[in-house]
Amino acid sequence: MRELAVEVTRGGLVESRHRVILSVVDAEGRDVIAAGDVDRFVFPRSAVKVFQAIPLIESGAADRFGLGDRELSLCCASHSGEAGHVALASDILSRAGLGESDLECGCHWPFDPAVSREMARGGAGPTQLHNNCSGKHAGFLCTAAHLGEDPKAYVGAEHPVQRRVREVMGDLTGLPAGDLPMGIDGCSIPTFAAPLRAFAAGFARLVDGTGLAPTRAEAGRRLIAACMAEPWMMSGTKRACARLMEAAPGRVFAKTGAEGVFCGAVPELGVGLALKAEDGTTRAAEATVAACLAQLFSDSDPTLSEVYGEQSLTALRNWEGIEVGEVRVVGLSAVA
Repeated sequence: MRELAVEVTRGGLVESRHRVILSVVDAEGRDVIAAGDVDRFVFPRSAVKVFQAIPLIESGAADRFGLGDRELSLCCASHSGEAGHVALASDILSRAGLGESDLECGCHWPFDPAVSREMARGGAGPTQLHNNCSGKHAGFLCTAAHLGEDPKAYVGAEHPVQRRVREVMGDLTGLPAGDLPMGIDGCSIPTFAAPLRAFAAGFARLVDGTGLAPTRAEAGRRLIAACMAEPWMMSGTKRACARLMEAAPGRVFAKTGAEGVFCGAVPELGVGLALKAEDGTTRAAEATVAACLAQLFSDSDPTLSEVYGEQSLTALRNWEGIEVGEVRVVGLSAVA
């Protein structure tokens, strides 16, 4: 299998090099782009929040609580903790008769440094609503409330909320749910590992519908459409996910995850994608997903391909603003 890497240059030399595993497949599981060990088991982390939100749709909770595109996008978000994110997460919880104290995701300062500085200047500290996963957890709690389940300990692997998520993960990856290796994510819920290729195939199947129950395929398409319609709500100001989706409104879905993971889909091409920077580096993952999209659109939309190509190449500048090197993707090509 060919090797894909992200190089960081300085003075004409490669100063750092990040190896990346990348899988792009169609709904039948055929490779479109493959680099590295695509059958390696990886934890997708937050890159599969769409998968985790499917029970919110299937259960009827989303409709009962009036969740539209903005709300559903936030339920799939790793948001920046900006005011709009926090307010909407609180509003979603209130529709189910719940509040910030019902969350079990923990709290951290907002991802957006400017927001954190402003809060600190005002003497405020973060709450669980500022956690980048608060929207996802609000969705979990809405599902539990709708189904009459005790919301306490909803993050536990044996709670009905997480058992439903595990079943969806098995269905979309094509593996028995009970065989999926489990870890604990940063927001305390279970995270399930599967081959990287399986996550790419899961997204391809969602946008194509192949091999899925119609209600599941429709739930996935609804969530992906919501994220594409409201990319800021799913990410935040100047975040990579928003930039990638805003470059092709309604045509590209892209979602980051911790430790150098990205997943996504291009509905019009019927493909799903998944990648992991082996060293967990975000800059490598962001550069690679943009380069991947450039490759995918190279034939059908050269202009858009060029836009993504530009996003994949980042100039490195020092504190004086002088360009000293670049971050670039090397070794990317379609399967012959």
